[in-house]
This record gives sequence, structure tokens and C-alpha cells, in this order.
Amino acid sequence: MARDFTSVGVVGLGTMGAGIVEVFARNGVDVVAVEVSEGALERGRAILTGSTDRAVAKGKLAEADRDALLSRVRFAVGMDALHSVDLVIEAVPEHLDLKQRIFAELDRVCKPEAILATNTSSLSVTEISVATTRPNQVIGMHFFNPAPVMKLVEVVRTVVTSSDVVADVEALCKRLGKVDVTISDRAGFIANALLFGYLNHAVGMFEAHYATREDIDAAMKLGCGLPMGPLALMDLIGLDTAYEILDTMYRRGGRDRRHAPVPLIKQMVTAGLLGRKSGRGFYTYERPGSPVVVADEQTPVATEAALADGARGIAKVGIVGSGTMATGIIEVFAKAGYEVVSVTRGAEKSAKVFEAVRTSLNKGVVRGKLGEADRDAALGRINWSATLEHLADVDLVVEAVVEELSVKKALFASLDEICKPGVVLATTTSSLPVIDVAMATQRPADVVGLHFFNPAPLMPLVEVVETIRTSTETTATARAVCAALGKTGVVCGDRSGFIVNALLFPYLNDAVKMLEASYSTADDIDHAMKLGCGYPMGPFELLDVVGLDVSLAIQRELYLELREPGFAPAPLLEHLVTAGYLGRKSGRGFRDHTGR
Repeated sequence: MARDFTSVGVVGLGTMGAGIVEVFARNGVDVVAVEVSEGALERGRAILTGSTDRAVAKGKLAEADRDALLSRVRFAVGMDALHSVDLVIEAVPEHLDLKQRIFAELDRVCKPEAILATNTSSLSVTEISVATTRPNQVIGMHFFNPAPVMKLVEVVRTVVTSSDVVADVEALCKRLGKVDVTISDRAGFIANALLFGYLNHAVGMFEAHYATREDIDAAMKLGCGLPMGPLALMDLIGLDTAYEILDTMYRRGGRDRRHAPVPLIKQMVTAGLLGRKSGRGFYTYERPGSPVVVADEQTPVATEAALADGARGIAKVGIVGSGTMATGIIEVFAKAGYEVVSVTRGAEKSAKVFEAVRTSLNKGVVRGKLGEADRDAALGRINWSATLEHLADVDLVVEAVVEELSVKKALFASLDEICKPGVVLATTTSSLPVIDVAMATQRPADVVGLHFFNPAPLMPLVEVVETIRTSTETTATARAVCAALGKTGVVCGDRSGFIVNALLFPYLNDAVKMLEASYSTADDIDHAMKLGCGYPMGPFELLDVVGLDVSLAIQRELYLELREPGFAPAPLLEHLVTAGYLGRKSGRGFRDHTGR
């Protein structure tokens, strides 16, 4: 039988602590909420009442339930008030010496059988536990912000935590309506270990002026379906908090350079630019604590006139290729009103592409997203060809052939001879250097990357990739075309992975390494990222969808270019690919898909 927790204590009533108080009180548990001073206590009380009042206003909590919830909370200054509780959760700032002092005091105050828990997101639970005479009763309970909403709790056991304590806390999480993942005491646990390397990498991109803050955030939201972009998320977490977590993970986690905080983070913290809570971080906010972003000196001017400034007029577009991406891009341009010339390697290929485009457009009609007249007009704008010479009078060529550099270079050399001066030549490569393709022509200033995401008709993102030879006029044209297609174009430099893959695949690779080290299961890692970070898919679900062979190829390209040891492909990923376990397409990857 699991222990029955009738009363709990919470030490520290900031955003996290007050949220944890609300979670327990919502579920019928009496709470003693403790702070160091009357002022801090009142701030904590205000956070709790503000949260519950908002829930009432939104219809998510009845007034009577709110009043009952608040009646279960007793506020007190000093830890002596915790003498009779069954469990205490500490939620003070991430400083080891502070937490150790608190746990030593809790050990003195609390009854002998009480469980002592820390909400730390990065510090060693073991090092905290040794400040007490009962380390076997110390455990990590890492809630996620906002605690009343987020479903995940990481339950962190040390090498001496009692199995009964672990079982009791797991049962308590279920009572609270939370999903728990139980793990051992390692830097960053699951979610932060995977999340903060990605966030730090994104800040590094911004610091290097590789892309704007808006484009980095838009790329990850639109390209990966994430609820927030990485820089906006850093502002929400707080740059001071993020710095402490990264610094701790770097020192505790084997000094992986990817966890060494990017210098810009420390500079911003020193300057008081802490994110939302200070009113300014990577973005500027209406006021401290507000989620409302306001324009500042870095905000781009996004008017249609600004997008069109310097852009060439594009009326006729050539698309070379016959695969899934080419087919989707043909549909996108034709629906947007462009005259399209589709060039494939023969009449049979053209017939297949025509059928695929017509089928997709018909689905749009059936679903009520496209009128029959619009479908017919789109099909009428497409000209089918098997010869590159028919691209002689187009204004833009989009290449979507196989991802082999020699094939693309040969094609661009041919386009250079055939196409009229001033034509924009675009490659849809997702992994090859655009400059290598551009230099196969005598007009590298006219060559740009237009990386569409699959499926092109649905995905709203296009990465516009500039080489060091791409002209500003070519970039402006590419951005204007994206806008005319109803897509969001994000501009970045010609580096391996561009924005999305460069940030996404190291995170996926880290998840494989975590599994390989037997730190957690694929299911728990997927749960942690979906429930703790709001990701639409867990890393192993996503890897099986993308294909393990594709993922390995991208990770190898990133490693070869950046030569960062932490980017080396996980051996487990290489072994699975060698064994033919490629994900859904082969029936087995990290999971077995044959019975689905």
C-alpha cells in the first residue's frame, strides 16, 4: 500500500513553488506554503490567487472550487511550520549551497518519516541529500512550468533513495493526475538534458548573426511544430535560470562544450536582460512579467512593400524533378497563380507527376479547401516537359532532384547555358552546400537555396539559404516568392543543416545516446519531451517517421562540417541503420511497426 499523504509543505513560493502549491491543493491535499519573509509570502500568495482567479475567469475552475482550494493552503514564514507534514518539496533558486542549507534545516524540523523532495531541474539530488541524516528519504520531484498545466513530473532517485519512497512518490504523482518518469540522478535528467543543448545552440546561431531571432524562432515553430521558438522559450525560462542550468550541466555532465553557456547569455544576464520577468531578453515585452512582445530596434519591417523591395518580377517558374518534393512544389506554385513548367526525365515520369498533382488537388476539393474552378485553373497553369530547353524563358528555376552533389552540379551547369540572364536558380537541397551548386554556374550571384519542407503544400516554412556569392536582389526575390506562395521564408547562411536540421538532429542524436546509455526508455524519453516540453512528437517517434538512415546522413554532415565531438552520430543509430532498421518505412526502427 502506498503512503497516504494528507499534508505537504512547499518551500519557496516563486512561479514554480506557487504552481506546485496549486497542484496539491487542487487535488484535495492540505499544503503549508513557506517563505523566508512576509514580503516574499505575500508575493507567493498573489501568484497563487492570480492563477486561480484566471482559471475561474476562463471557466476552468468553479468559484466554490477555487475557494476550497485556497482554504487548503496555510501560509507561514519559516520552516518550523513544517514539523508535521508528510512530504516537503523545495522550490528555491538553483544554488546548491542554498538548497543544502534548506535540507539541513528540514532534516531538523520535519518528523523522521517525512519525505524530503527537491524540484531542482539540474543540480545533483545526491549532493542535496547528503546535507541530511536521512538521504534514503530524499528524492527529486521535478515539476514543469506552469505546474498546474504541465503533466510531467521527473521522479529522480539517488543511489540510496529507498524503493518505498520512490513507489510512494510515483503513486502520489498519479493521484495528482501527473505522468511520472522515474530516472536516476544525472545532470539535466531527461528533458533539460535534451532541451538545453538545443537552446544553447540556437543562442549561438543568433550570437553569430547566422539568422535573426524571428527567423530562428519561426523556423522551429513552423518546421517542427514546436509550441515556442528557442529564443522566446529562453525569455520565458529566464536567462539567469538558463545560464545556471547550462553551467551546472556543463560541470556535472562531462564538460560537453555544447552545454557551455554561449557568452551572450552571461552578457545579457549581467546587463539585466533576463527575459519576460525583466521586460527584456531576446525580445522586448510590454512590461516586466508580460508575455506581450512589443517592437524594438531589432524588429524587422514585414510589409509587402518591404518584402518586394529589390525583388525581381517572377511570373513563370520551372521545376525540375519528379519525386515527392517536386510534385508538392509544382502544386504550391500552380495554386499560387504562377505559370509552371515541369521538367522530368521522360513522358512516363511526367504522367506520374501529373496524376499525383491532380490527386492532391482533388483531395483539396473533397475537403472543401479548394474550389473545382481553382483546381482546374491550377492544372491549366502547368506545362509538362521532358527537356530542359523548355526552361529558356522562365524567371525562376527550382531544382528538386536527388540529393547527390554531382547530379545537382551537372544540372546547374546545364541551366546556366539554357536559362536567360537574370533568372533566379534555386536548389531545394536540405543538406548539401549551396555554394558548391552555385559555383557550377557562371552566375553564382543568382543562385539561392529554397528548402521546402515535406509535404510542401501543407508545411508553411521555407528556408531561404544565402551563399557568400548570393546577391541581395536574389535573396529579396526568394523572400518575395515565399510570401506570394503564402509561406514564411526564413533567411539563413549556407551552413550544414541550415536552421531547422542543425538544431533538430543533434537533439535527436542526444536522445539516442541517452537510450544507448540505458539512462531511460524510449517511451519515457518520448513522454518527457511531449509532456514536459510540449513537443508534438517524442524524439524516437520522430526518428522512426523521418527514417533512421536519413537522420544518420544529416547527423554525419553536421559532424563533418562542425567537427564538434558532441555531434558525432550515436553508435546505436549507426548499428540500427546497418541492421536495416530504418523506421516506419522498413517496419522497424526504435519501435516495431510491422503490426500497425
